[in-house]
Amino acid sequence: MVYNPEKHHRRSIRLKGYDYAQPGAYFITICVRERECTLGDVADGKMVLSGFGQIAAKSWQWLAEQYPYVTLDAWVVMPNHLHGIIVINDNDCRGASRCAPTEPRIKRKPLGQLIGAFKTVSTKHISQMRDTAGAPFWQRGFYEHIVRNKRDLDAIRQYIADNPLRWQLDRDNPQNIL
Repeated sequence: MVYNPEKHHRRSIRLKGYDYAQPGAYFITICVRERECTLGDVADGKMVLSGFGQIAAKSWQWLAEQYPYVTLDAWVVMPNHLHGIIVINDNDCRGASRCAPTEPRIKRKPLGQLIGAFKTVSTKHISQMRDTAGAPFWQRGFYEHIVRNKRDLDAIRQYIADNPLRWQLDRDNPQNIL
């Protein structure tokens, strides 16, 4: 399908004027294309990752390894999506082993570029596994919520922790779509 701006109105849900490279915590949801349940299954309220789900989990963790200003808080890979709290830190180093004080400050990537890096890395490995080079795996875009305070952070952490337990009721569960 060819993009037609008359028909296809993609409005950004991003907060206008907000600098998404600035330090802060962000709640993220990234969905598999067409919400296919390819990342694993929920059994007895716990997520059991498929090979693709394991790649998604490793790629999510890779973000914190690759970018010294990124810390991952609570996160979970679900059958067809990933929820996570990504923290962009004020400092560029996490401890003495990450970088020397003489190194220049690192330009932080904004949230969208970090999520793009995750999608690129995970899709590359998943495509190799399923022999589908160039085929998209993730849905375009992602959901984000700027975490505003500790109460908000605690509620999101609980939501993430409880997500596998609530899968049977989840609106992203294809069994619940009429």
